[in-house]
Amino acid sequence: MADIEQILGDLNKDSFVSLLTNIIGESKYVQNNPPDLIPEEDRVVKHVLNSLLPYSTTTGGGPLIVNHVSYYPQRGNLIVEYPGTEQGKILSFVGMHMDVVTANPNEWEFDPFSLSIDGEKLCGRGTTDCLGHVALVTELMKKLGETKPKLKSTVVAVFIANEENSSITGVGVDALVKDGLLNKLKGGPLFWIDTADKQPCIGTGGMIPWKLHVTGKLFHSGLPHKAINPLELGMEALKEIQSRFYKDFPPHKEEQVYGFATPSTMKPTQWSYPGGGINQIPAECTISGDVRLTPFYSVKDVMNKLQKHVDDINENIEKLDTRGPVSKYTLPEENLRGSLAVTFDEASSGVACNLKSRGFEVLCKATEKIVGHVKPYSITGTLPLIRELKDEGFDVQTVGYGLMATYHAKNEYCLLSDMCQGYQIFTSIISQLED
Repeated sequence: MADIEQILGDLNKDSFVSLLTNIIGESKYVQNNPPDLIPEEDRVVKHVLNSLLPYSTTTGGGPLIVNHVSYYPQRGNLIVEYPGTEQGKILSFVGMHMDVVTANPNEWEFDPFSLSIDGEKLCGRGTTDCLGHVALVTELMKKLGETKPKLKSTVVAVFIANEENSSITGVGVDALVKDGLLNKLKGGPLFWIDTADKQPCIGTGGMIPWKLHVTGKLFHSGLPHKAINPLELGMEALKEIQSRFYKDFPPHKEEQVYGFATPSTMKPTQWSYPGGGINQIPAECTISGDVRLTPFYSVKDVMNKLQKHVDDINENIEKLDTRGPVSKYTLPEENLRGSLAVTFDEASSGVACNLKSRGFEVLCKATEKIVGHVKPYSITGTLPLIRELKDEGFDVQTVGYGLMATYHAKNEYCLLSDMCQGYQIFTSIISQLED
């Protein structure tokens, strides 16, 4: 039904840039870094409503059904529907979160909290992730409301308050699913618009944050034979745990099918100790890090295995490699042993999208048509909410039209031409699903 694409036309660049200017102007107030910075997503909702209400049933100006849903003050979600003619036939665009990561203006080449334009570059915090997508999908829904094409499918857009990196839970997709407000979206493909580079992202990783607390014995560094050095114990123990991890969870054959850039990994990212003089061997230290797990392995299995390995090392700590002639992890004359304890923060599972679904099929066809090629990819970055949606029975596919190179980065920007292609892909998907 090429006529649907003709009716919806191309992205209205002037309208899109005007809306994005207003939304990026709110980015300072939707930074997400609790407890200091709690996003106020309703600041963004205000601008989306200003664009869509004139074409809504709320004002009598059009067919759009608009539902502003809040579970916490100033942290609203927005569900917008363009009704179709066939009951139960649904197409949805979800995942356009209305918060941003933090930005320090002193470290940027331009003001992160206002939109600046440099040729095709649209510069500012949130242009790639994810306020650019908020504006893009708003323009799509606005065009549906303006042109009123006759569609079989109901088209739904869900702009969300983001629960990730937040001390306040139950404000976004989780709450909407719990309340049954998204149940109807199971009637068709759900496109999660929150990645980058215009290609289908077909797999994401799980994440297991871990802490390895190491206990030794404090003593003067000039008498190391009377100490149990927790730093050395931690390094050797972690080396052994990592070695066992990679034997337990080697590269999986499905990772090549999905195009994962890396297999599952376990690595340290932080190290802390209570402090002290440089001539003092400390009593304890903590190594922290994460496991990034491809979706073909179980998060629970990994946590159980790591706990088992730590227990085994504690029982056989004498067998662990030492560092130098007086390095040791036991002091038998004092009945002391070094020890390890592993703990885990909240973990999340990755997702492997259904490569045989109708949603994947139409996304690939639309991408090839508009971009000129289709090359799905996978990353071990996390999108925990989409795993939960898939487990709930949704046909989830993920894609985005910002730039991975500027994702969460300083001097973030997106390209207007990419957003224009994203709009065309959306209209192609709508058209295909009408056939």
